[in-house]
Amino acid sequence: MKKILKNSVAAAILLSSTISMANGPAKVISKKGIAKNEVEKNIISLDSDPTFKRKGDRVLVNFLNLTEGKVVLKVIDSEGRIIFKENIEGALIVEKAFDFSKAYSNEYTVIVVDKLGTYKERIQIR
Repeated sequence: MKKILKNSVAAAILLSSTISMANGPAKVISKKGIAKNEVEKNIISLDSDPTFKRKGDRVLVNFLNLTEGKVVLKVIDSEGRIIFKENIEGALIVEKAFDFSKAYSNEYTVIVVDKLGTYKERIQIR
């Protein structure tokens, strides 16, 4: 009976220490978007740059916002005029489709701005 109690206590201690180590810190990324330990470095090594995919006259933008901070989406023309602007806050995944089927012939730039950088994609419409 003492052996069972002793083994149960040892198992409980091991289980509780394993659970506390597995949970880790509550915040995965620091305010600057930098990993704080080796496990987080592996998580953050994901390519978090937005993807711009063109399908005909449409441009699809997908962005993994690891910091879940403010993201600004813009479309500007070759003369610097803002055609579209949207601010998105608190979203982990940002998805947007831009339809250029009725746009004038011009070069447009789709811009994604977040806490960690600015990303641009140029689109030529003829």
